[in-house]
Amino acid sequence: MMGKKFTRNILNASIRGDYDSKFKFHLLFDNCIVEVETNYSRLHEKLRQYFRPFLIDPRLPDIRVTALEAPPKSVPFDFIVKQPDPGKTKIKEEYADIAGGRIVRKRLTDMMFIFGQGDNLAIGPCTSNYNQVINFINNRYIEWKLNQGGVLGHAAGISFNGKGLALAGFAGMGKSTLSLRMLSEGAVFISNDRLIVQKVSDKLFMYGVAKYPRINPGTILHNEDLDGILPEKQKKIYQKLTPNELWMLEHKYDVPIDQYYGPGRFNLKSHLNGLVILNWKRTCDPPMFRKINLAERTDLLDAFMKETGLFYQQESKTFIIPPTSDAYVKILTGCDCFEITGGVHFDQAAMFCMDFLKNG
Repeated sequence: MMGKKFTRNILNASIRGDYDSKFKFHLLFDNCIVEVETNYSRLHEKLRQYFRPFLIDPRLPDIRVTALEAPPKSVPFDFIVKQPDPGKTKIKEEYADIAGGRIVRKRLTDMMFIFGQGDNLAIGPCTSNYNQVINFINNRYIEWKLNQGGVLGHAAGISFNGKGLALAGFAGMGKSTLSLRMLSEGAVFISNDRLIVQKVSDKLFMYGVAKYPRINPGTILHNEDLDGILPEKQKKIYQKLTPNELWMLEHKYDVPIDQYYGPGRFNLKSHLNGLVILNWKRTCDPPMFRKINLAERTDLLDAFMKETGLFYQQESKTFIIPPTSDAYVKILTGCDCFEITGGVHFDQAAMFCMDFLKNG
């Protein structure tokens, strides 16, 4: 096959040679410096605007990402289809592993991502699919942290006065809604949907991802701090819907944390002192808060454990990827764990979580 003669660095170099990447900015994700370069001013501005809380002056980067606005690209490789996740049917991605890296192609958008050994390239209609470029940049940071020995969690992260709490739950349980209620009480946002958990000198830390929470209209309507996200015309339409209809809506809106809660309210690192797993239901029952031992309640681990996916490549054999259930239990030892059952009640849950962060 013709593609076999290509390595990742030769392929990336050959593609970059056709474009002038003259726009550049730098980001600081905790202690990781990310350099992003593009060839298109509109894409450059959209990405800068999204990542504005993390912009810094130019420095020597730990990670370099190039995003090229271009027509869909064809490469001479046989791609392997990634089967849909459980419960889903649509095939969205395919990939090919090559010497020194991997290629992932998005079927629905014709975006292509080539990465490996610190050389990261996104090419295709990037501007109209800039959320995929945002995810690619964040995935490079996730990989960087995981290769230092962290494990990936499917959770939001919130901190207050140096203490941190992870909020996990099965799909649709309201992690984002609860975390934003806590921001209204003075908490700091760490992450919306992904956390890297790592022990450093016997202390447990969580590291967030620079991705804004995406919330449904019902969350916006019931949080006065978010007034202004919905256009007035759309707001009136949503106000006529029942709570159940609002809950079922798939339309999502980004919440720029710095814009609605002020500067300094989106950090990417905190101690991890507690884990709350939402396992409640939409009933009129009061919520119930119970401290649990994860070693005895491994049935709840599925709410927190997260596969790394196609955009992760392991650098060494030192760490087991993906980690086992036992590895998650072990790393969370010493972290207070709670299960919330009963009926959904975000105000009471926010009070419980804030009380833990304030008083432990």
